[in-house]
Amino acid sequence: MSDRRSSIDANDDNLDDELSIVSEDESGPSEDGAVADTQTHRIRVWKRRSGRRLDKYLHHRYPRISRTTLQKYIKQGLVTVNGLPTKASYEPAEGDLVELILPPPPPNEITPVDIPLEVLFEDDWLLIINKQAGIVCHPAYGGQIDTIANAAVFHAKSLSKGSDSFRPGILHRLDKNTTGVMAIAKTDEAHWRLSLQFERRTVTKEYFAICHGEIPRDDGVINRPLAPTPSTMFETPTLGSPPRQAMYKEAITEYKVQKRYRDYSSVALFPKTGRTHQLRVHLTMLGFPIVGDEKYGGRSVSELSLAGTGDSTPILSFQALHARRLRVVHPITEKPLEVEAPFPATITRILQLLEQHRRK
Repeated sequence: MSDRRSSIDANDDNLDDELSIVSEDESGPSEDGAVADTQTHRIRVWKRRSGRRLDKYLHHRYPRISRTTLQKYIKQGLVTVNGLPTKASYEPAEGDLVELILPPPPPNEITPVDIPLEVLFEDDWLLIINKQAGIVCHPAYGGQIDTIANAAVFHAKSLSKGSDSFRPGILHRLDKNTTGVMAIAKTDEAHWRLSLQFERRTVTKEYFAICHGEIPRDDGVINRPLAPTPSTMFETPTLGSPPRQAMYKEAITEYKVQKRYRDYSSVALFPKTGRTHQLRVHLTMLGFPIVGDEKYGGRSVSELSLAGTGDSTPILSFQALHARRLRVVHPITEKPLEVEAPFPATITRILQLLEQHRRK
């Protein structure tokens, strides 16, 4: 066992009779081919103690890991209770199975990689791009080099450090296959100033989506809290155990229908919160999943399915969702800044077919 592993072993000298622990290595190649140097610890709780939070509980077991780090692991979903994510404030109950995945140490720096970027705006403090589909925003493990962060480091030479070495300059994220406006900070000052705007919700983010079905109302607000599930899909609140309920967070999306077609709608989306997959899940909850979003009930479309003739090959194999505009106050000049990203060819083609064959 490496020195790193030895330094984080459980505090065996102070064990009481309310816990049992099993630790096992989970090292080996991941689906991406990278070595996943992780370790999973499973703890069975035999007795509940009132007022004992999960982060304190784990810190007692692993005193060489700080509570701040454990809270970060909990927030990242690396700690589960009975197979479900929870919060640091949850109090472990009798019979709970707590699982902790200890991740590999983060890399010291991001490797610059010459990946083409479509630059929409750039100055000494900011880089704003039109993100392409099929690429994630930042590395998820040591050695991953095919991300926006790798491309941005190559392009800009220097980015803000931020709070995570995996995410230099990254101010906000888009899903792997969501295209559109994405802002990256070049300096630490630009990073914290713009991050504050995101935190205070003074940033305006406008997305564009093509949905299945004809949305009846011209506009509205979807206010449905969300929580992750073990499959990483998201859901609305249901009755359940305390750790399940604790994971739900406020999620609000405003929408405005742009145009209705036969069996389809185009819609502008304005997220007021930034939950993972929020727009995709909210539209599905509304009953109008995004075209191509098979994870949340959408279906792929082709020339044949839209026009009745032509090629049956799917036009796109992922969600028809595009981050269209971003409005902020420039973090240094303090002047209003609005950036718009043109549609990718796939969304443009779907709109052309809808206009030609499904106009109402």
